[in-house]
Amino acid sequence: MASVTPIAAGADGGKLAANIMHFARVLRAAGIPVGPGKVVDAVHAVEAVGITQRADFYWALHAVFVNRRDQRELFDQAFHVFWRNPQILERMMSLVLPQNPAALNDDEPAEMNRRLAEALGQDKPPAIDEIPPDDAEVAIDAVLTWSQNEVLSDMDFEKMSSEELAQAKAAIAQMRLPIMQVPTRRFRTDPRGSRVDMRNTLRALLRSGGGTIPLRQKSRRRRHPPLVILCDISGSMSRYSRMLLHFMHAVTNDRDRVHTFLFGTRLTNITRHLRNRDVDVALDRVAEAVEDWSGGTRIGHCLEDFNVDWSRRVLGQGAVVLLISDGLDRDGAEGLAREMERLHKSCRRLIWLNPLLRYDAYEPRSLGARAILPHVDDFRPVHNLDSLADLIAALGRLGNRRAEGVTEMLEKVA
Repeated sequence: MASVTPIAAGADGGKLAANIMHFARVLRAAGIPVGPGKVVDAVHAVEAVGITQRADFYWALHAVFVNRRDQRELFDQAFHVFWRNPQILERMMSLVLPQNPAALNDDEPAEMNRRLAEALGQDKPPAIDEIPPDDAEVAIDAVLTWSQNEVLSDMDFEKMSSEELAQAKAAIAQMRLPIMQVPTRRFRTDPRGSRVDMRNTLRALLRSGGGTIPLRQKSRRRRHPPLVILCDISGSMSRYSRMLLHFMHAVTNDRDRVHTFLFGTRLTNITRHLRNRDVDVALDRVAEAVEDWSGGTRIGHCLEDFNVDWSRRVLGQGAVVLLISDGLDRDGAEGLAREMERLHKSCRRLIWLNPLLRYDAYEPRSLGARAILPHVDDFRPVHNLDSLADLIAALGRLGNRRAEGVTEMLEKVA
């Protein structure tokens, strides 16, 4: 670990502890909860493992500062940038160079998290004086070149800063689903009903003595259908699933009969955790309950578990199902078409929310997407506040069983 040893070997002997403190400040500014106690624990951990191996130093700090799976990626980027990984610096400097969009592919590393860039810009560690100031200035300026003219509602969740994410979460907390009333099999007494209520009519006849027959009428009860949310939390979806958890929490606390499930390699019911009014407490409980966050995806296997164990409990009375996934399945869509067909036949309406649909040139080329698409009624993007607002509007109306967008996408596949 050549980049850390010189820092720790200063004349005053206190640069390592000072830099760990500055690193903790960066993590706290980027959104990871770090207090003074953790800084002290980090210093003690580094003293215990030493600084001769970079991997030991990394995992010592990781063990102290990271306590949730969704914090791993942010910590990893912060560590390599703060402790000056040359590959990360090359990536940051490449952001200021012109690039050909056609040459980009999925194998290239993702750009640095904007919240981390802001945290580094607010808290530049003065103790690291071995790095030339010109290089540090170029690296920081490269990641802080962001347009201030973007509208919050149109901005992708992944591109938001910490302040913008806080504003977006506040906007999501205020979202309310319109109550879409649908007729049920039960009836209620209604003087203007279209049917005669024979039971109440006979009771009224007995009370009147049989001289007249006072007709009593009834009409069907109307009630909003249950809402079932199935959200993919695999590695390819983790950027958006963390934000969508706030939407699920707002919906769960806005109306009754909302059932929420998360799936990656296994299915987890988090409905009772999201019923807590405090969103922070609710998400902490969800993090404790879910064991496969940011892992692989077995959509077919998880849907099979849902259809066998939960569908008869939560899909009654014409439930509306939201499937949030990018359609990438590590099992090669084995059994996925069969389970999607069964799920589609068990609900009133099945809406597929895919963040990849934000790209105009998107086509369902993966096996998972091809297996899912024929069995959904609506196909929508979910990547910003506008997409959530459009989803709420769509849930407020019954709509057709098969939306036009799905038909057009099926024609592209064919």
